[in-house]
Amino acid sequence: MVTYLEAETAPLKNTGQIRLHGEEGFEGMRRASRLTAMALDEMVDIVKPGTTTNEIDKFVFEFGMDHGAIPATLNYRGYTKSSCTSINHVVCHGIPNDKPLREGEVVNIDITYVLDGWHGDSSRMYPVGEIKRAAERLLEVTHECLMLGIEAVKPGARMGAIGEAIQKHAEAERCSVVRDFCGHGVGRLFHDAPNVLHYGRADEGAEMRKGMIFTIEPMINLGRPHVKVLSDGWTAVTRDRSLSAQYEHTIGVTDDGCEIFTLSPKGLDRPGLAG
Repeated sequence: MVTYLEAETAPLKNTGQIRLHGEEGFEGMRRASRLTAMALDEMVDIVKPGTTTNEIDKFVFEFGMDHGAIPATLNYRGYTKSSCTSINHVVCHGIPNDKPLREGEVVNIDITYVLDGWHGDSSRMYPVGEIKRAAERLLEVTHECLMLGIEAVKPGARMGAIGEAIQKHAEAERCSVVRDFCGHGVGRLFHDAPNVLHYGRADEGAEMRKGMIFTIEPMINLGRPHVKVLSDGWTAVTRDRSLSAQYEHTIGVTDDGCEIFTLSPKGLDRPGLAG
């Protein structure tokens, strides 16, 4: 049984209930999400062969500090970095290190800033120099999946409509959808109800209602969907070592659709523009 509650009066913990936010929540999310999107825009000039993911992470930390925000991942459940940087067959939660990026690689950069208590969560893919056409197409398909999932968001629809739209497109393009990770409610909490599956059927899941805020963040593989988590407890990789990609937006459900909080101020959040 799904229950909903007014976010302003709800306890600040994940109770499994779905929060419905008013204008105050939407405005808080706009500010935090815009800052995240601004940082991701800066990555277009930073991501290149020879750059280390630790250098990227240092920028994320300092950019947040300069704008009065803190990275949500820093010291989250023992995680020691300000961002996640997932390269090639790393599906998500890649840990920044001192290894330089190499020509032809693709990297997902996932940033969540906490600004005035609100979490702006987004990720994008970046090519490192020139990449192969297969990698380029995977980035395009993954972004298309994200936007089709977003198009399915409207009051009265079921959460499964998001997953169905994503799964149909990915599989039509002979790609697969990772099932081990999902999107999530977000706001004053980093991870909240509901879970947002990237596969499924349109008649399944909770009903979407105005005021819900959540992420949609499909992870799409060129090969099979199966993943494993490495011994560091964070890094998830494709079992068949096939290339993986992910794009993520944070959205809020409106009267007739949704508002995308994490759109790029410079229009750089689509494949082919970030490089």
